[in-house]
Amino acid sequence: MTSQLSGPPLAPAEPPQDRTDIVRMAAWMVVGSVIIGLLYFGQDVLIPLAIAFLVSFALGPLVRSLVRRGVPQVAAVALVMLTVIAMLLGLGLLITSQVSVLSAELPAYQSTIRTKIAALGQSMEGPGLFDGVLQTVATVQDQMATALQDAPGSVADPLAVTVVGDGPSPFSTAIAWLTPALAPLATLGIVVVFVFLVLLDRGDLRDRLIRLLGGNLHRSTDALEEAGKRISKYLLMQLVVNVTYGIPMAIGLWAIGVPGWVLWGTLAAIMRFIPYVGPMLSAVFPLALAFAVDPGWDMVLIALALILFLELVSNNIVEPLLYGTSTGLSALSLIAAATFWTALWGPVGLILSTPLTVCLLVVGRNLPQLAFFDTLLGSTPALDLPTRIYQRLIADDPDEAYDIATDAIAATGVTGFYNQSGLEVLRQASDDFHANARVEHRLRVVEGMDSLLDDLQEDHPADPPGPARIACIGGKWQVDAISARMLVHGLALAGVAAEVRPAGAITARQVAALDLEGVGTLCITSFSRDPDTALRATVRRVRRRWPDLRIVLALWNAPDGQAGADRAAALGVDQIVLSLEEAVQRLTPAAPAPAPAAPAEAARLSALSASGVLDGHARADLDDLAMRAADAFDVGMAFVLVLEADAEYVVGQNIDLPGRRSATHPAMTWLTRGDALSAAIVDEDRTLVVPDTDRDARFSDNPAIRQWQGRFFAGTPLRTADGHVLGALCLADRDPRQIADAELDLLDRIAAEAVALMTRQDAVIPEPRREVPPAPRSMLGQRVPD
Repeated sequence: MTSQLSGPPLAPAEPPQDRTDIVRMAAWMVVGSVIIGLLYFGQDVLIPLAIAFLVSFALGPLVRSLVRRGVPQVAAVALVMLTVIAMLLGLGLLITSQVSVLSAELPAYQSTIRTKIAALGQSMEGPGLFDGVLQTVATVQDQMATALQDAPGSVADPLAVTVVGDGPSPFSTAIAWLTPALAPLATLGIVVVFVFLVLLDRGDLRDRLIRLLGGNLHRSTDALEEAGKRISKYLLMQLVVNVTYGIPMAIGLWAIGVPGWVLWGTLAAIMRFIPYVGPMLSAVFPLALAFAVDPGWDMVLIALALILFLELVSNNIVEPLLYGTSTGLSALSLIAAATFWTALWGPVGLILSTPLTVCLLVVGRNLPQLAFFDTLLGSTPALDLPTRIYQRLIADDPDEAYDIATDAIAATGVTGFYNQSGLEVLRQASDDFHANARVEHRLRVVEGMDSLLDDLQEDHPADPPGPARIACIGGKWQVDAISARMLVHGLALAGVAAEVRPAGAITARQVAALDLEGVGTLCITSFSRDPDTALRATVRRVRRRWPDLRIVLALWNAPDGQAGADRAAALGVDQIVLSLEEAVQRLTPAAPAPAPAAPAEAARLSALSASGVLDGHARADLDDLAMRAADAFDVGMAFVLVLEADAEYVVGQNIDLPGRRSATHPAMTWLTRGDALSAAIVDEDRTLVVPDTDRDARFSDNPAIRQWQGRFFAGTPLRTADGHVLGALCLADRDPRQIADAELDLLDRIAAEAVALMTRQDAVIPEPRREVPPAPRSMLGQRVPD
């Protein structure tokens, strides 16, 4: 009987994903073992190379500075190398002279040392806590020794035989003394040669490293550039920190009266290059000498207090001031790296552990195939903020979730936290509802979010005046109702009274039970990815009972293209919002912009008039600059705006922007002060980024944005050296987009060039932005500059 089932032949079964992952992990373990073996057995060659590269990172800026001043490359390298060698020789002579002086003075302190040791011995001879235990142990040892001697067959100790012969020859003695010194001298010579060659042909070496890294040329270039800057700054800042520690140490020891204070200050500065262990070792010598010099204990205690005070000042004031707020590397990774490199290369590995780990971190940040280094070594949290909160809620740890949320609110505010993190937590919970979450997990998330919102409302209370004219309803699920609570709290903080209605208002019975008397606006929140059918029915029922009610639909999971007026009309609602910040903007009555302070505004207008930019003297240069900005940021429009008392003028643009032409300046497009794009930037003196103008109430109805068809807008102040903001350098594009802080730093630089063209003065480059990571929970980490 033939089978009735037929079809194409089965494809060969693919190996399970778990098996593939195991094979890949095993391959990585083999590769890692081979690399560690090469590092260990090749340390005689690799250690000089590593030291040479790090020293070249530190000396590279000096060489480049001399070359820019017209000094030939070879002469610049030779000059820097000779200067460094001369400084090291001078330091060695200083240390040698100090050691010789101390060695001549040490015999004079023998009596003081004997007296103190004898006094300590006498104090220890009195009855103590463990005297009985020690006496018992001594008695047992004596009895065991007597029993062994009396045992049958015991043999007396053999006589010691001494072989007397000719002593070693003078040549053998010299070889024995010189051999230990030859290896460090050979290593030093290799390092000097390598440093000279690296500094001499740095460009060729960089090209070869880029070729070895392979992959994306931009990423490889960024990796090498970032590594060079970070290592150079780290070594320079470490030198400054050590010197600022060693000089006060030497002066303090001199004031106390400790001999050899120059030696101990120099030693303290040098030993601090060794992480963790160095400061402790450098403190032993002056304390021991203070113990030997002073018959009493005053000098020891004062020297100890001096060392502790300098450590506190250096760790908590000097290092944060010079390094900044970023550690770059986590405390755990620094300790693990110090242990790893010390096990491989000994004390030299301990000294090199931090720079080498920084190199690995930079490579991991810029090369995707080595991104695990960034995860293992970096101080940036491995999970983003919403995921961390979500994981704490799943783990039934709402207290830690509250701590994380509190830290985030300190930086972004409550509404910003709800918009950036709170909704994302609920979005992840909504996505995992059927896929991964168990019943227990769902309950923990809902209860944890309710508890978190209760705590945040207590910490940030708001009681807007007047009756609640806005009602918020969760569309279907409990997460929808939690998002409605967030929106109500955000509105209250904005001064708008709102209240939450019961969740799940989706059926005819629940809609009929609603009490919306006195409510002017109803906001329905939903995380559903396909809510049209259910929401359309709900809106129809609500419209039937309250035809004049304004209905706003908050679709937290809707794609960007599905939030326009056409979809709002299809669903029967007045407006669709996609973010909590947009919802707060749309539901909050527009407040008139505060008028700028008269004296400051007068000074600003005076500076603008003094620049003469409205006379057109820099128009061609500003047009070229706008074109350069548009090309660099890959946007359709870039323009330079200046803000007058009652109008805004486009004084530079990459394309001919449509709009009104000024009668007094026919070549310039102008806008009224009420429609000015730079007004908020000038008044608040800060950069403004709007990823999507359709989603921002301040720009969605702006006539210039609508006429220029701009969806993305970003602007940064045109700030003079005196602090007056003349206008803004702006970017616009017809597609929504995001912009990173590093790109905003570049925008600030171009804006500074624009101000220089307008005022005929040198450009003042503002300080770059930098992301502030969360405060480390441990102070064990060694600081690394950004």
